[in-house]
Amino acid sequence: MPIIRVNGLNINYEVVGDEGPWTTLITGGRRGYAEFVPLAQKIAAKGFRVLMHDRRNTGSSDTSFEGKDVEEVTWADDLYELLKQLNALPAFIGGSSSGARTAILFGLRYPEVTSGLLLFRVTGGAFAAERLPESYYNQFIRMAEDGGMEAICKDPQYAERIEANPMTGDLLKNMRPEKFIEAMTHWHDQFVAGKDLPVFGVSESELNSMNMPVIIIPGNDKVHDSAAGRIVHEMIPGSELHKLPIEDQDLPLVPFEEWSPHEPEITEVFTEFMSKHSG
Repeated sequence: MPIIRVNGLNINYEVVGDEGPWTTLITGGRRGYAEFVPLAQKIAAKGFRVLMHDRRNTGSSDTSFEGKDVEEVTWADDLYELLKQLNALPAFIGGSSSGARTAILFGLRYPEVTSGLLLFRVTGGAFAAERLPESYYNQFIRMAEDGGMEAICKDPQYAERIEANPMTGDLLKNMRPEKFIEAMTHWHDQFVAGKDLPVFGVSESELNSMNMPVIIIPGNDKVHDSAAGRIVHEMIPGSELHKLPIEDQDLPLVPFEEWSPHEPEITEVFTEFMSKHSG
């Protein structure tokens, strides 16, 4: 896959489609972009160019612990620079879960080049506010405190990234645990500071201020509570809401792979929306 230098780091990316308006798909959690390839192929077949990338600290892209902002802000800034280098602006910015938060922050920071937002599996609510800081930060802080960087490197999440990018392994092995814990604690504090907002890190007034086209497909598990999607829809003026034929499940997390039967419908909804709002 192509590698491009963005804000001092090597970023792994892929473009599916040869012509048409640009859009992006940003995965959730710390996962690489691979799970979105089938959806990207379906969207590209409708006449769009779809950019996917491994955000810093995910997949095959480089790892950095230098960010001072909440991670989604840094990811939004990286995405802007990536799209700019590819001459792919303006673009529709799409994302799921933390990717949806990144897309919203991109729209707030770069409204002049945001053709619209494609948001799905929006996170919000008390359950997610408790689960995500543990999943993203607290477990790794404890791991480094108890077992140092050797324990971090052996963790399945980090082991996968090391296998994908050996430079990540070199960085972690040569890092002092105290430095790692300091970075994780900082990101944790930045994240939890916004955990009671409608979207983590995004206030109601910020959502009210958005004036680009937005479409939202709510999630159906306890992290991606469908109520969170409806709340965001109500707070973004003129946004559209599309509910898939799925029921809420009393599960912490429904893997995106289980949404694969709904990809044709997601494709139709997103491509119709983008066609309607393309210049």
